[in-house]
Amino acid sequence: MVMTRYALEDFVGDMQELVATRPSQDQLFDRGSVYLERLIRNPDALPEEFQRPSGTGKRANHGSYALHRSEGLFVSAVVWGPGDRIGPHDHKTWGMIGVMGNAIEETRFRRVDEHDEYVKLEQDRSVLVKPGDVSLLIPEIDEIHAMNNPSDRPTFEIHVYGKDLVGLERYRYDLETGLVKRFASDKFDNC
Repeated sequence: MVMTRYALEDFVGDMQELVATRPSQDQLFDRGSVYLERLIRNPDALPEEFQRPSGTGKRANHGSYALHRSEGLFVSAVVWGPGDRIGPHDHKTWGMIGVMGNAIEETRFRRVDEHDEYVKLEQDRSVLVKPGDVSLLIPEIDEIHAMNNPSDRPTFEIHVYGKDLVGLERYRYDLETGLVKRFASDKFDNC
């Protein structure tokens, strides 16, 4: 008997079906994380070119690759090269991040003092997210995080969101000054 592996196309199909049912957030995360866990356990699910940093541009040690775009579903591969990091930021949509290779240090923050132009963040927790682990981003509740690859190898992940991040207004937070800066992803390395 030939066993077929769960592929990116299978994952996208299952997620599109799930999103179309307009599930509650709990249902979305319960079923969606099972699909994502299944996908990230298959090392062949992500083509090799999406498992390494782009090697070009202002973040040559990083890679962001759009894999699927549709109404209510955006899937990308993200690669954190050795020493690559990003400070606290939010997403303004639900999200699931599944680590496929290596590991990533994720630090979560809570807003404890809201203002228009500055904010005070309090560190909530810091975890090492390993291959096969899924991290959930819950808008307005638990979505502000910083990512850091302290290792000497690239970490590659699958990111799944309810909205396309290109053009989506989000925020970066400066831990030292409390300044809040608007930003939006302008493109991905493969498109």
